[in-house]
Amino acid sequence: MINSPYQKYQQAQAQTASKPKLLIMLYDGVIRFVRAGIEGISQNNYEKANNNLCKAQAIINELISALDYEYPIANDLLRVYEYMQHRLIESNVHKQVTQAEEVLEYLMDLREAWVEASKSQGLSAVSDGT
Repeated sequence: MINSPYQKYQQAQAQTASKPKLLIMLYDGVIRFVRAGIEGISQNNYEKANNNLCKAQAIINELISALDYEYPIANDLLRVYEYMQHRLIESNVHKQVTQAEEVLEYLMDLREAWVEASKSQGLSAVSDGT
């Protein structure tokens, strides 16, 4: 159940967002969770690290499920997302930040690419949420 006004606002945002905006929101979320996972590992707070890295993996699974295979790039993105999943699992299991930091870089680059693509198509995405 959603109690806080902020949670209600976030839910309304997600339910009314355009596809490009929703995609950027997913990237913002996964980036936030990977950063929190890295922070957890750095602080030796492994519960925090595990929780956040697992949330990041869940969002990547959503990104995978949203792929449209009518476009050739979908297969390439699938391989990238699967690689990121693998690296996040390694980071979580071995409690090492290097793998998660690598994933974070890829995610930030992909997010920026989607923002630029939506701008070039004249679609409304999100400004700079990172």
